[in-house]
Amino acid sequence: MGDFPNKFTSEELKSRLTAQQFAVTQKSGTERAFTGEYWNNHKKGIYKCVVCNEDLFTSETKFDSGSGWPSFYDVLTKGKVKLISDKSHFMVRTEVLCGMCGAHLGHVFDDGPKPTGQRYCINSASLNFAEGQNCSL
Repeated sequence: MGDFPNKFTSEELKSRLTAQQFAVTQKSGTERAFTGEYWNNHKKGIYKCVVCNEDLFTSETKFDSGSGWPSFYDVLTKGKVKLISDKSHFMVRTEVLCGMCGAHLGHVFDDGPKPTGQRYCINSASLNFAEGQNCSL
């Protein structure tokens, strides 16, 4: 997956992640729309990488895109995610990885709201949520 500060063995991850979390984060899988734990979450807090617990997104930038996946118009802090070209499934998209461990999070599209115009379309299975954690930008 590249050179990332946080490294985990496949065996370690299989022992602490659910099968779906492993498939999404390690095999670039996608959960079905409208099925994930956080797509309709309206609580305030921080969304973290399920693999390494890195803070990635805040509820302050989350919006309802109608896609059925948690959507954010920005990351919590620049450098929290890594963007790479994804040419799988006969499409060209931009894949979003955790900047600390390389876990697959989802994809980013240029059809989001202001101020960024971005829509980070993220799998719930790649996230943990810390309710009430300080989320000031």
